[in-house]
Amino acid sequence: MILLNPKGDVNLHTHTYYCDGKDSPEALVQRAIALGFRALGFSGHEYSSFDTDFCMSPTDTEKYRGEVLALKEKYKGQIDIYLGIERDYFGDGDDYPYDYVIGSLHYVKAGDRYLPVDYTEEITAAVVEQYFGGDYRSYVESYYGTLADVVEKTRADIVGHFDLITKFNEGYKYFDEGAPWYRTAALTALREVARSKPIFEINTGAMARGHRTKPYPADFLLEEIDRLQCPIILSSDCHDLDCLDFGFEGVIKLWGKN
Repeated sequence: MILLNPKGDVNLHTHTYYCDGKDSPEALVQRAIALGFRALGFSGHEYSSFDTDFCMSPTDTEKYRGEVLALKEKYKGQIDIYLGIERDYFGDGDDYPYDYVIGSLHYVKAGDRYLPVDYTEEITAAVVEQYFGGDYRSYVESYYGTLADVVEKTRADIVGHFDLITKFNEGYKYFDEGAPWYRTAALTALREVARSKPIFEINTGAMARGHRTKPYPADFLLEEIDRLQCPIILSSDCHDLDCLDFGFEGVIKLWGKN
């Protein structure tokens, strides 16, 4: 496996209080230094005009950029700081020259409505019932059908939490992730995304928030990413500085030497 941070001393998926994170950028930098990190990348949720609950406003985006760039200079020689962005497939996007872009899909679309896949379990169940007639297969296939061109749409360097659609499906509560139809949908999307050889992430964020016992993506997807020789980076999708390296040790033991 081509794991880019096998020592767990880098995190590039980090959110601050400018979007839906809890902490200031500087508090996160100080935490990263205390953990012995060699690099920290910030990836605030880019503005999405149709859903402003979780993302940075245009005004806060400017503040975010300025503060991270100032921290890059302030902590030079102690830790490498990178200014990134997490861009949703349906987000507004811009042409700012970020150090990197994480491309993610947080919604399925039904008509002109953008329906979140990762807000709460209750909202997800209501979405599937109201817009997909309770048919989780249709819902899942809609997600992966869209995700297939996430790199082209977002101009991503890193693909975020590939199988986010499984966030509330621990124990296969709503659909069978071992079913042939599910694996076909996921692997078809993965192979299309992998054509441009982006970086994929092993993402421990849902573990930190108590929704999953294993990281994204599932083992069979990681094995296919490895077979396709795409690089992988370990990330915590941090929204709380106490979880900046959440689960890293266990993931590295399992995958770091493969």
